[in-house]
Order: sequence, then C-alpha cells, then structure tokens
Amino acid sequence: MTAKKLLVALPLTAVLMTAAVPAVAAPGDSTAFTPWRSAWATAPQAPTHTDWYANWSEEGFDNQSVRQVIRVGAEGSRLRIRLSNVYGTAPLRVTGATIARSAGGAAARAESVRTVRFGGAQGVSVPAGGELSSDAVALPVRALEQLTVTLYFRGRTGPATFHNFADTLTYRASGDHLDDAAGEAFAGEPSLSWYYLAGVDVKPLESPGGGRGRDAVVAFGDSLTDGVGSTFGADRRYPDVLADRLVAEGRTRPVLNLGIGGNKVLNDSPCFGESALARFRRDVLGRRDVRTVIVLQGTNDIVLPDSPQDRCTTPSPFVTSAQIVAGHQELIREAHARGVKVIGATLPPYQGFAYWTERGDRVRSEVNQWIRTSGAYDGVVDFDRAVADPEHPERIAAQYVSADLIHMKDAGYKAMADAVDLNSL
Repeated sequence: MTAKKLLVALPLTAVLMTAAVPAVAAPGDSTAFTPWRSAWATAPQAPTHTDWYANWSEEGFDNQSVRQVIRVGAEGSRLRIRLSNVYGTAPLRVTGATIARSAGGAAARAESVRTVRFGGAQGVSVPAGGELSSDAVALPVRALEQLTVTLYFRGRTGPATFHNFADTLTYRASGDHLDDAAGEAFAGEPSLSWYYLAGVDVKPLESPGGGRGRDAVVAFGDSLTDGVGSTFGADRRYPDVLADRLVAEGRTRPVLNLGIGGNKVLNDSPCFGESALARFRRDVLGRRDVRTVIVLQGTNDIVLPDSPQDRCTTPSPFVTSAQIVAGHQELIREAHARGVKVIGATLPPYQGFAYWTERGDRVRSEVNQWIRTSGAYDGVVDFDRAVADPEHPERIAAQYVSADLIHMKDAGYKAMADAVDLNSL
C-alpha cells in the first residue's frame, strides 16, 4: 500500500495526533555528564488497535525481522540503540539486531551493516516495563544521515511497545534477515509505526571517550510535532526543519521529536498515549543531555471534546483555559527543577476544521495569551502568528494548511521551524 493511501484513512478525530535512556538522571541530577549524546528518539506508546491504518503492535512478532528507518540529528564516531519494553507485560526477547546506513526504502548499504550486541551477547531480554541500551557500535555517522535498524525475534514477542505515527515506513520479513542489504525480503505490506526502538545515541567524533554535556533540544507535543500532513518519508516535520536550520548555520544540535499524535495535556488515551503530565519526566527529563524543550500542547484538550467520542478520544471532558494553563505550569516547574530551559509554543488556529467551535477557539486564544504574556516560560515561539492568515487570523493561511484545515503541509511546518529563534535554544 502506498503512503498516500495509508494516510487517507486517518480520521479527523485521531490525527492531532526504565533502564538506561542515555543514563537516566536522578532527580535534580540533569546536569550530570554523560559520554553519550542523543541523536534520535521517539515517544513510546502502549500497543493499541487503530482503525485509520493498520499497525502491528497488538499482534507483535514471531520469527520475524523488523527493519526501521530513522534520521539522526548528531554526528558521532560510535553509536548505540535503545530498546523499550516499557508497556510490555513480559520480558521481550530480542534474538539479534543490526544497524546500517540506509540505501532507500528497506535497503541498507552492504558495507555499513554492523551487528549490535548487548553486554557482548548478540541477543538480549528487555524486562517488562524497562528500557535498555546496546553496546557501542563502531559506525561513524553524520548529522541528518538516515540509518536502518533491524531487529529479529525468533519467538513470539506478544504485544509491542511502539510509536504509532512514524511518518515513514517500517518493514517486516519472515525469518532472520538481520544481515540482508537488499530489501527484497521486506517486500510485504509496510507499517507506519516504529516498534521497540526508542532512541539512537552517539559519541561525538571530536571526543570518542567523552560527551558534550547538555545540548539536545526536545520538541514535545502532539500531531503538529509528530508531523501529520507533511510529505511522507521526507523528514519535513517542524523538528526536522529546525534541525536542518541548525546544521546549515554550523550550530548542529540534536532535535528530538517526542510528539504523539492525539496527545493531550490532561488526560490519557489508549490510542494517543499517556497525558503530557504523565509522560514528561520519562520522555523529556529522563535524558541527561537535554538542555531545552519546546512545549506545543493543548490543542487536543480543546478540540477532542467537540468530536464524536470513541475508545480513542474518551475521556475528553470539556476543559477551561485555566486547567490547560495549570498543566503547562506543572511542566515548567518540573523542567526548571531539572535545570532544563522550557519554551512555550502558542497553539495554531484551526477554524474550518470539522470540529472547530467558538468555545474551543476562545479557550485556545486564552491559552495563547497566557503563553505570550505571563512570563512563566523562559521563551516563547509564536506558532499561532507564524502560520495564521493575516486577513483571517482564526484560520491557518492557505499556503500552509493541509486538507483537514488543522494540520500543516510542508510549507506550514517550515514556517513553524523558521519562527524559532535559534539563540533561544
């Protein structure tokens, strides 16, 4: 199935969509030195069924190889992968893993294929509810380079911890294809999700034995951070374009996309992840090298109560701007307690979207006014004004908005990235 066909099925209500993380920080210890630097990350979610496109999270894998494509945001002389079984109810047995430079689609560059080991062993068991990191792999990488990570599961995994909307394709094949460079074995129907892979870390080229301290930027949010509406597989989400800007100006820093489509500040969802309040410590503050986080959260708290209610949207109580602001204030307190700088992003307009209401837009405007004027954040990026139609500011400008009138197309995500003051990071 083509990427276009897969995305057409997304419903309007759905698409707003613990072991080592690089050395999990103890409370108040986010300034601690780590030799590893985050290069790529995604936010894990519990396995779930989704109607708008198929995913493999509930069935898991059995005697299958899973090949996933990611783009790293930092260069390094060595790397390691991080696997998550945080939503697993039993140990995850990984028979083997490889990493390589991508050759496009499911193919890898043959000369770059490297075996990934765990404590010197080819296989590993990830505890239920846990995450772990691999040994270092000797594969130098450049910022913005695409890699493939292949995992092989000889036995049945059970339901899989995953990230629902990857905005790129993941492939699977029967049997052990860890060392395959060609992609022919992976020719079956692909998935739009990532499975078990939580992150890739690097050791900087200039200092193989040591790290750089804290310079990672986290983009924390919902589907506007996840990149719904951007060109599929092209890395044109706003965090990607922000990373491109940093590289182009010689200020390369990893920009980690920890958005989850449909995510809310105040309430969990079986389809759209734990609330921002519940997952912030793990997804953002659990990384010792994070210096700055950009928070773009609240649209789903506002919009989903006006949409048809189903297993994915429930609970979605009507909320006030004061309740959303209180949630933001808690995120700010937690970030500051770890010495992390936090930038507030205003919520873009969405008039014309199927579930727009005057009530919802009033709440959005009140939240935005607080973000702009309260001084609670260390800085503000005004995504609202960056993408709004100057003649009709309650709408996203036509050159920026996707067909559903709430998400961006590539030009809109670029406008968002361009609105970020690089010095504020």
